[in-house]
Amino acid sequence: MLSLSYSLAPLRSLAVGARLLIVALLMLFLAGCTALGNNNSMRNAEPQPDLSELAHEAAAQMVASNPDLTRHSPMIAATFVSIDNLSQSSTFGRISSEIMASALARQGMQVREVKMRDSMFIEETVGELILSRQVQRLSAQHNARSILMGTYAQGQDYLYVSARVVRAGDAMVLGSADFKLPLDNNTRSLLEGQGGW
Repeated sequence: MLSLSYSLAPLRSLAVGARLLIVALLMLFLAGCTALGNNNSMRNAEPQPDLSELAHEAAAQMVASNPDLTRHSPMIAATFVSIDNLSQSSTFGRISSEIMASALARQGMQVREVKMRDSMFIEETVGELILSRQVQRLSAQHNARSILMGTYAQGQDYLYVSARVVRAGDAMVLGSADFKLPLDNNTRSLLEGQGGW
């Protein structure tokens, strides 16, 4: 009897080792499944909104906060400028202005097309944005009652945009909206080649 239990001892230790091996393999398998699940959830994550989506949301927000905004038509659009240098813009500033004007037009704003180099300019005086005489002259030429203008600032991870519609006569802000874009390669390429406009 003693010899039989002695001979079964190695078998028992093999069975315990096999069980431990199976448990270890199951844990590895489950860890792999979890990693794959996380990968799939990252792939299925909603894409971040792009400039066009954000501009259309901002336009809807402007009109929602001031339903009378569309009564200040027609509107002309100034190129959006860098907050660090109000006489500089970029491809981003020009396309932002175009998209925002289009978005406001969809909200019922009448937009006059003005394509002239150096036609719109914003000056900074004592920390406040004012309309220059040139803008007032241009708005009078086109019988514009309001002007779309905006600024943008580049951060480390995001590009911040502030847009507003101001009354042409006295620069009173009629509507405003802000949004931020992820600073990815696409956005960076639109910011390259900043210069005067």
